[in-house]
Amino acid sequence: MISKKFVLFFSIFTLYLQAQNYSQYVNPFIGTGGHGHTFPGAIVPFGMVQLSPDTRIDGSWDGCSGYHYSDSVIYGFSHTHLNGTGVSDYGDIMLMPTMGVPGLTPKEYSSKFSHKNEKAMAGFYSVKLDKHNIDVRLTTTKRVGYHEYTFNKAGNANIILDLNHRDKLLEGEVKIIDDKTIEVFRRSEAWATNQYIYARIEFSKPMKISKEFLNGEKIDGISEGKKKVSFNGDKLALAFTSAVKKGEKISVKVSISPTGYEGAGKNMLAEGKSNDFETIKKQAEADWNKELSKIEVKSHDKDKLTVFYTALYHVFTQPNINMDVDGKYRGRDNKFYMAKDFDYYTVFSLWDTFRGAHPLMTLIDRKRTADFINTFIKQREQGGKLPVWELASNETECMIGYHSVSVIADAMAKGITGFDYEKAFEASKNSAMLDIFGLNAYKQNNYISIDDEHESVSKTVEYAYDDWCIAQMAKILNKKEDYQHFMKRSQNWKNLYNPNNGFMQARKNGNWYEPFDPSEVNNNYTEGNSWHYSYSVPQDIPGLIQAHGGRAKFEQFIDAIFAASDKTTGREQVDITGLMGQYAQGNEPSHHIAYLYNFVDRPQKTEAKIKYILDNFYKNSPDGLIGNEDCGQMSAWYILSTMGIYSVTPGKPEWETVTPYFDEIKLHLEDGTTRIITKNTPKSELKHLGFENVKVAKDLKYPEQTASPVIAADRLFDFSTQVKITPLNEKDKVYYMTMDEDDANVRKTFKVYKEPFTISKTTQVSTYAERNGEKSGITTANFNRRPNHWDITINSSVNPQYTAGGKFAVIDGIYGDVNWRKGEWQGYQGQTFEAIIDFKSPQQINQISSTYLQDSRAWILMPKKVEYYASMDGKTFILLKTLENSIDPKDTNVQVKDFSTEVLPTEARYLKVKAYHYGKLPEWHQGAGGDAYVFVDEISVK
Repeated sequence: MISKKFVLFFSIFTLYLQAQNYSQYVNPFIGTGGHGHTFPGAIVPFGMVQLSPDTRIDGSWDGCSGYHYSDSVIYGFSHTHLNGTGVSDYGDIMLMPTMGVPGLTPKEYSSKFSHKNEKAMAGFYSVKLDKHNIDVRLTTTKRVGYHEYTFNKAGNANIILDLNHRDKLLEGEVKIIDDKTIEVFRRSEAWATNQYIYARIEFSKPMKISKEFLNGEKIDGISEGKKKVSFNGDKLALAFTSAVKKGEKISVKVSISPTGYEGAGKNMLAEGKSNDFETIKKQAEADWNKELSKIEVKSHDKDKLTVFYTALYHVFTQPNINMDVDGKYRGRDNKFYMAKDFDYYTVFSLWDTFRGAHPLMTLIDRKRTADFINTFIKQREQGGKLPVWELASNETECMIGYHSVSVIADAMAKGITGFDYEKAFEASKNSAMLDIFGLNAYKQNNYISIDDEHESVSKTVEYAYDDWCIAQMAKILNKKEDYQHFMKRSQNWKNLYNPNNGFMQARKNGNWYEPFDPSEVNNNYTEGNSWHYSYSVPQDIPGLIQAHGGRAKFEQFIDAIFAASDKTTGREQVDITGLMGQYAQGNEPSHHIAYLYNFVDRPQKTEAKIKYILDNFYKNSPDGLIGNEDCGQMSAWYILSTMGIYSVTPGKPEWETVTPYFDEIKLHLEDGTTRIITKNTPKSELKHLGFENVKVAKDLKYPEQTASPVIAADRLFDFSTQVKITPLNEKDKVYYMTMDEDDANVRKTFKVYKEPFTISKTTQVSTYAERNGEKSGITTANFNRRPNHWDITINSSVNPQYTAGGKFAVIDGIYGDVNWRKGEWQGYQGQTFEAIIDFKSPQQINQISSTYLQDSRAWILMPKKVEYYASMDGKTFILLKTLENSIDPKDTNVQVKDFSTEVLPTEARYLKVKAYHYGKLPEWHQGAGGDAYVFVDEISVK
């Protein structure tokens, strides 16, 4: 007989267990709709396997994760997926159950499904495939995916393995070990251009190959008395078949490895022994509860609890463990190494995650933070530099900056140990001293101009922040000279701050780039516009406030971004979402801006903005994220802000604060302590939450940067132009020097600038400013006397983004760089380019050329053909020559082609150039159906 006391105790204990079941609040469908780009499949925290359905195989933007909630067809279940990225990849080792005669094309093996028959929770996913009435259940460990297929009809059951699923297969191999075991190798190309994955697949019952599709070879061999078959090729799909009774289940276990078949085998032995699906499902749930319990939130609103714990779930989705159970991993140099005393990871979306996700981890997962940094250090040793956006042992070079240094500096500033500070510092310094992505110009001139590199404003301000991070490391390590050097560099934002309007503005040829519209999205900014980047000085907010003229004026400037129109101009940028005025919660550059009110003593305005965002932009629905999840950053912002904290400046052991969103939050930290946060917790206590005992290194002196002057004149002039030089600080003394074609052998020196001067030849002007003995970088500009006095009429409509400064740009003698984003090319979309040059008087034509650019990925294709015509009256034209294009539109190399030809000597006053556009982008192109561009620069005639 069971006593009443026992029943009472058991009931209380059961309630306690339920209270600890935080995974019950996870809704993996959040973010699978809208533009969240998440996936709903089975995962465990930071696991190598992400076992999820794929409803998209075309690499489309809203299909980056492989799944979108608006879809109704499943193509299969693959074992790797990306969480909320803006570029498509992964989807490796795809399996799909079918019945009847097997088909090996996506159309044949895909199936309709309904969300009514779909379920997703932490560590588990299930769905009914309508086509053949098959129930699918998925769960996983870190390295092994577990499938359970229930065939609700009797007949032949098939399991399709298609290695051509989603991205491009470079090499594939399937080895039949026995009738229940196969091994798979897949090397593919997508965002990660050289990705290796190996798998061991074990079926619960014998399966035979019933259909094969391959472009390669099939090899039969004898080994240990058993027949083994191996399939190789770059097109490879197989069907495995067995007869089943009605209601029969087939279970499949898939272990994966980045290193080889041996690694996949070891991973299977370690994590794939169980044949009990429910046990693995419960273990996955327990793994999630262990991680999610680090933050306990109390609320009577279940939707808010769901949004919170799903956000935490998304933060813990990646980075992903990327080593075998014995520590073996594939390094950035494609060689194999053993991780000792740390775990090796992949998927570092650092441009996004340095802002909130990594600072959150310094609070609740310090050990894993050290592992991330040890991974960074190894990647630098094996690949040459710290990761920027690393994926599957590939550096994608996606996005900008070298934000690994932010993660490192933040960890060091917060006293996290477990990695070599000296190695981390040297690796960080190495990234800052490279000559790539505009860094060379940045180091020489203290800023990047349009002439040097595209996205020049964003790169300048983000490099400056990263330099501050390196300076903080140097300060901790007592490296005084390095500290001073990088603190001076961290002020480089001053060179792009226009004191006349308060915005970060691009510079071109020494001057401010005009016309200027802070709402314009163009190639001077990364996924944004000047509004988004004009607040991007997290390392020196007091300096930015001072530049604006004090707190009152800076408060007005923060007000302005929220009060501005919510319409952007220029290029359409799908990432810019969640607009409040020009503030964009859906993309990372805005994430700290609302907290800047704290710096001007207006915390009530921070309170209002943060609460509005928390209330309106995060919801318990598939479209519940206002923008791309971006590997946890969108969710990390939510988690931190609900706790009443945010890291405006990662690298400082402190938070900016706001009133906590929930009534009570408990933080369980790694040192065994618990912190309780309520709406009444003092802001002073929140400011150093988790880092109360961190020792802060003393500040050292460093030089103040002097900003570089601007040079204004007509870049292209007929006979003469006036040159005016203006310092960005009226206290600066300005020096300048000129060089023209007659000065080649003349030694020139800088002299004091007093007033504007006139030039009448093609001239280079250099200038710098000096204040208190500190010199600015040298600004250099080139002003060109026109090489001709022709006129030109262009009978096509130029895209406003790609004007190159006006119609004379195509006959000014200045050739555009292969990096077209610098702005020297004229772009025409969906139309043939036609221009008529008026020489003003008849001249003899012997040779004609016009230059075009191809960047197939950017929709820019060579013209199909170019025609040259001559005329004396500008009305009647005679065809001189037709030149056909010879460059394949599928050639993705960015390249320039000169359509040059000699013609029989012809006298003419007018020359017509027609460049026929490619037309609609074909099916093979990612932008299929869109209009291709013609990009033209220089037309020359001899």
